[in-house]
Amino acid sequence: MTQALIKSFCRLLALALIALGTGACVYRIDIQQGNLLEEAAIEQAAVGMTKNQIIFLLGTPMVTDTFHEDRWDYTYYLRRGRSREVERRWIIVYFDGDVVSRIEKDVPLDPAS
Repeated sequence: MTQALIKSFCRLLALALIALGTGACVYRIDIQQGNLLEEAAIEQAAVGMTKNQIIFLLGTPMVTDTFHEDRWDYTYYLRRGRSREVERRWIIVYFDGDVVSRIEKDVPLDPAS
């Protein structure tokens, strides 16, 4: 009986080791949210451009506020797989009518403010 118990224990131990070994190999996908903001396009955005020109360069804004129609927020978040490093960007474009009046680049992400 003890021989059968030892075999069962060894099988259980081997199964546990295999499960632990393969558990570390789990693939984690890249998490990407928001507007992909390329540096060249951001640098081309300038005061005096129209809303259509900004949409052509940066795309449709990620966040539009019905109470502040003169402000468009472009946010971007990327976390690659198991990496702890996160790439974040936040660009705010302000309009006066249909024309860009101000652009804030690389705004720190601080949702509390």
